[in-house]
Amino acid sequence: MSRLFGTDGVRAVANAVLTPELMTALGRALGVHLSGETSTTRRVVVGRDPRPSSDLLEAAFLAGLCSTGTDAITVGILPTAAVAHLTKHFGAVAGAVITASHNPLEDNGLKLFDHAGYKYSEADERLIEGLVREGAAPQPPLQGRSVGRIRDHSRIAGEIYISHLLTGIPDLNGMSITVDCANGASAVVAPAAYRQAGATVIEIAGDISGNQINCGVGATNPEYLRKSLTNDISSIGLSHDGDADRLIAVDELGNIVDGADLLAIFAVDAHEQGQLPCNGLVTTPMTNGGLRTSLAERGIEVIEAPIGDRPVLRTMLAEGYALGGEQNGHVISLARATTGDGILSGLLLLEIMHRSGKKLHELTSVWCRQPQQLVNIPVPDRQFLNRATGLNQLITEEREKVARVDGRLTVRLSTIENVVRVMCEGSDDEIVKSVTARIVSDLHTRIYRESQG
Repeated sequence: MSRLFGTDGVRAVANAVLTPELMTALGRALGVHLSGETSTTRRVVVGRDPRPSSDLLEAAFLAGLCSTGTDAITVGILPTAAVAHLTKHFGAVAGAVITASHNPLEDNGLKLFDHAGYKYSEADERLIEGLVREGAAPQPPLQGRSVGRIRDHSRIAGEIYISHLLTGIPDLNGMSITVDCANGASAVVAPAAYRQAGATVIEIAGDISGNQINCGVGATNPEYLRKSLTNDISSIGLSHDGDADRLIAVDELGNIVDGADLLAIFAVDAHEQGQLPCNGLVTTPMTNGGLRTSLAERGIEVIEAPIGDRPVLRTMLAEGYALGGEQNGHVISLARATTGDGILSGLLLLEIMHRSGKKLHELTSVWCRQPQQLVNIPVPDRQFLNRATGLNQLITEEREKVARVDGRLTVRLSTIENVVRVMCEGSDDEIVKSVTARIVSDLHTRIYRESQG
């Protein structure tokens, strides 16, 4: 068995790699892992995104979990951050959400949370994985009243989460937005949350059948939202991904506002109010370098953690920071959440606009972006870069070029997809473009040659 957990839980093709049998084993392993809890009743909150495979995999996971004597509280289709919050709200010992986030329809996955609503650590995931490999199960098998029960709380779970989201958010009366729900979990709560906050909402990509999740829409495809804004009267757009842990916005001028913009806006606003712990924030090497230099001029420090929202959170907790995130739209606001929450980010952004009276494009002017190119290239498999003889030499040569304009070049395999990410930035736009083009062209040539045998 290959490694199950990646940088953000389990993620694979549903009913092929991520089979019902494997999900049953994961549920059973989680239950065995939790068997040492002192709680009289062990309860796990379980939610899902609307993918067609989520019903199948949830049923299998629940069967494994309950076979260990662990009870389940099912909350239905909800964002990942909602499951994290509800885990704390219901006093559960853990939370689980069946989702593949922004991945294609065919994929699915599993993310686990501890009793406090934080994502399981790598150490805990290794323990779960070890239990799966061992085929761990209660011995002798539990019977009768000893098995776990399933309680459906889906009718109230969404409103509990929305109430949490709206805490401290003022009446946004007069604000008008378009919300791209990525045909995912955000469609269940995002439009309602923004409306209850007082905004006028136009909803797009709100199909919760799961049959179109992330299909050319959502935070990974903001062009869909940008084009939609030309046909309606909304002032700005907010776009989420399949499990709503990301936010990408579009301003009044049609500019895409990404996670780096959001971090800058949130940091400057909090700093001006004296509410930014450590006078800084945490991000990753993939975030535009202009963020660091621009915020340094305002007395705000930007430190880097390894790529991924979990390493960002780990650094935040260890160093005392309350704001962190990634350019892809993951933003963690520890004052309000334990994980990335795209809907909360949207409400906080609207609150700043409402309070300041500024347009979104005005808020993004607090920092200057360096010229940057980011290209995602699908590759045949996760060993592709290992076979790319001579690529490292090319990368070294191109890095030397971009270093002359105070820039950097990163070529890496995605942690969760068969995609190579090429990121190049520097002070000279033409050099950045030419370096990126040469790397991308070389990669495409290698992919073509492999396909031709």
